[in-house]
Amino acid sequence: MRQTALFLFFTLAAYSQKPELAIVEKKAGKVGFYTAAGQRVGEVKVGSFPHELAWTPDRKHLYVTDNGLLWMTDPGEGTNSISIVDPYRMTKVGIIDLGQYRRPHGLDVDRTGRIVVTIENPFGMLTIDGAARKVLRKYDVKGENPHMVIYGPDARTAWVSNSTSGNVAVVDLASGAVQTIATGKRTQGAVMTRDGKRMYVTNSASQTISANDTATRKVVGEIKVSQPGAARIAMTPDEKTLVYNLQQWGGAAIADIASMKEIAAIKIPGKPLSAGLSRDGKVMFLGLQDEDKIAVVSVTERKLVQVFETPKNAGPDTIFDLR
Repeated sequence: MRQTALFLFFTLAAYSQKPELAIVEKKAGKVGFYTAAGQRVGEVKVGSFPHELAWTPDRKHLYVTDNGLLWMTDPGEGTNSISIVDPYRMTKVGIIDLGQYRRPHGLDVDRTGRIVVTIENPFGMLTIDGAARKVLRKYDVKGENPHMVIYGPDARTAWVSNSTSGNVAVVDLASGAVQTIATGKRTQGAVMTRDGKRMYVTNSASQTISANDTATRKVVGEIKVSQPGAARIAMTPDEKTLVYNLQQWGGAAIADIASMKEIAAIKIPGKPLSAGLSRDGKVMFLGLQDEDKIAVVSVTERKLVQVFETPKNAGPDTIFDLR
């Protein structure tokens, strides 16, 4: 009895702590909640094989894409929902039914609450009224395996990485017109400057990062990546530095935007699927899906500073800083 009481005491103590990180646990179909030190403080069950996260405009809830398959390249029908999670109460509060559209993957949300999300069955992109939880429109993206998506300037366009096609589709949300920009092989993650003038996208198989001018819709620069596997990418708040994972190599990297050069590559104990930044931009979090671990890299010191465990077969991927 005493051992049971102690177990319950420590379990309740852990779960009473405030969550600081939200981690998509892809294989388990959950979002796990952790302290910054790596202590697990809660979890919520979402759909099958969730992939990406996005904030609601008020930062009160997270949208989670329930893809239904582990890998983008896996064959299968997939699932057709986006889960809505309260990360502070660590509960699922709703769901958006996508109907005939399946395998949602990357997503972004504008200041009005309108969601853009890529779908892999059929290939395309949707706009969704987040408040009404209703699909508004389906768009052709002129490419295969649409992966990640971000809003363009003033949220008038959506920029979609067509991974298999090696291009970025610029979708006019009013007219549906699409322009494609060839960037490199296996386009994946993207990030845009706050003024909307530059968009950076990783080309995993080409080992490059393309800088795109959003006005001319042309590639205006390129960063050479030292090791294979650049996929997810983020920008520090001062907009001077890009950080990204190196999945095949098993590491993380940092690039200087002014010089358009990679300035550091840091080896970590696994192959990261994701690369997320702390809100202050000083720390990078990387999800090691096959190792069930999170690697923490100091951006300022350019070194691995921490590794912590997730449950067995959690399959951690995307990580958001809740602080």
